[in-house]
Amino acid sequence: MELNVIQIILVVLVSFLAGMEGILDEFHFHQPVIACTLIGLVTGQLMPCLILGGTLQMVALGWANIGAAVAPDVALASVASAIILVLGGQGTKGVSSAYAIAIPLAVAGLLLTILVRTISTGIVHIMDAAAKEGNFRKIEMWQYIAICLQGLRIAIPAAMILALGAGPVKSMLNAIPQVVQDGLSIGGGMVVAVGYAMVINMMASREVWPFFAIGFVLATIKSLTLIGLGAIGLALALIYLTLSKNGGSGNGDGGSTGDSNTGDPVGDIIDNY
Repeated sequence: MELNVIQIILVVLVSFLAGMEGILDEFHFHQPVIACTLIGLVTGQLMPCLILGGTLQMVALGWANIGAAVAPDVALASVASAIILVLGGQGTKGVSSAYAIAIPLAVAGLLLTILVRTISTGIVHIMDAAAKEGNFRKIEMWQYIAICLQGLRIAIPAAMILALGAGPVKSMLNAIPQVVQDGLSIGGGMVVAVGYAMVINMMASREVWPFFAIGFVLATIKSLTLIGLGAIGLALALIYLTLSKNGGSGNGDGGSTGDSNTGDPVGDIIDNY
């Protein structure tokens, strides 16, 4: 698929915003479900990019910066894979190939992240010197420069992919054997499961598992819409909050037996009862 000048400018702009939001984390333009959707919107390929963004989002849920360990670059993965999907012109059929490319791109993006953060360290020292001088205007200027560097971290690779054009990208995707594409599709599904499992592992507790089981079962009922599931989730949350206020309060008849708040509101109420 060939893009016109307006579409190219808009794609680079989205890429720039995604790069900045990777640090600012205010409007979440770097999140796959938003970045891919915006690129699909400006290129006229909304549905394939929306599917790609949703798939990548399930993986990105398990990516987090922990201590000195830096998570893969979700912004570069989202933007680059969405552009490749659009230029490939395969529609929803190309989602699996673009998704498979996104993971190594996310890891490779760490190099750019380290480079920009190293440069930013020098900028911080310049801003410290400006602070000693009381030059607030200079501090603001270098602040904007540092943020723009984060945007260019994603915008430049995006522009390079766009410069290649649809022809080379489409030829590259078509050159992938069908057996490899099938393997990438299967592997992609496994990576999604692993990403979601990482999230569950971080959130798992004795109090949360019952709600997970209820949601897992309710999700299999096809007649339930997302609004219906959301209403059930809200109701369960309100019930849990109500029980958490009563749990371990010692107001029940069993209060004289030495009950205490164990942190499990349902268990406290059952024990008191």
